[in-house]
Amino acid sequence: MLFGIDPLYWSLMIPFLLLSLIASMRVKSAFALYSRSGIAKGATGAQIAEYILRQNNIHDVRIERSGGFLSDHYDPSSGVIRLSPKVFDSTSIAAVGVAAHEAGHVLQHKQNYSLMSLRNLLVPTASIGSNFSYIVIFLGFIINSAGLIKIGIFLFAAVVLFQIVTLPVELDASARAKKMLLSYGIISSSEASGVSSVLNAAAWTYVAAAASSIATLFYFLLRAGMLGSDD
Repeated sequence: MLFGIDPLYWSLMIPFLLLSLIASMRVKSAFALYSRSGIAKGATGAQIAEYILRQNNIHDVRIERSGGFLSDHYDPSSGVIRLSPKVFDSTSIAAVGVAAHEAGHVLQHKQNYSLMSLRNLLVPTASIGSNFSYIVIFLGFIINSAGLIKIGIFLFAAVVLFQIVTLPVELDASARAKKMLLSYGIISSSEASGVSSVLNAAAWTYVAAAASSIATLFYFLLRAGMLGSDD
């Protein structure tokens, strides 16, 4: 029995699904709240990201507007920070915090931050695992192939490892963002509390994703009989 027809799955996953829902609601709420207040400097998210890069003598990373809501990310393979419209064009506390966070990722990359390097190494395997692990595991259960199930679980474990490594990388980028925004005089101490609220809320989405993936891996291992009986 798997997923929708398996009580074991739901008994394991419901707490983590609720955590994911709460984390998603929290980050949307924090972003909406601090999108209403602009920073005194009046600079947009794109301008702040650009300023942080220049302050660190980084001139080979572009900043582009991308589609979507909170789709902001740094692509080290292309050397591009992509900011969503509500971050790229906005002068809000929320936008500035998110933009500085992405600039923090650039600094991690340029300074060879070890966990950032490890995460980048894991990307290809994690991508394969994300796309094919469930298919391989399901097929293994359908044809009763223990070998195929183990391959699928190994692929999914790569996804879990990626998400575990991602968590400290994201926390470090946020810490860098808060420090730079204050030390460069971009935000005031009162504005810093809003930035912290937005970035801390965003961090919980990574905690929830990692926890949910670990629980799912635990479920697969149980059902495969690799952690004891699957009865």
